[in-house]
Amino acid sequence: MSKLHLVMGGRVADPQGLDFVDLDSLDLVGVYGSLAEATEAWRGCAQRTVDDAEMKYVVVHLHKLLEPDQPEG
Repeated sequence: MSKLHLVMGGRVADPQGLDFVDLDSLDLVGVYGSLAEATEAWRGCAQRTVDDAEMKYVVVHLHKLLEPDQPEG
């Protein structure tokens, strides 16, 4: 199985947390087959919104959610 990564972002209640306030307006950037690709997409989005402290983009490791018992490697 590929190591899938989701890049998404949106407005958060607290810039230090992950409580997205409006799930209907989440920006689902895309799903990527490698962490390097996901990081590149995340960096572009994060840099574009750097002046808005309430906007946050994250990389979600989908492969860890789909197969939590698999060892890293």
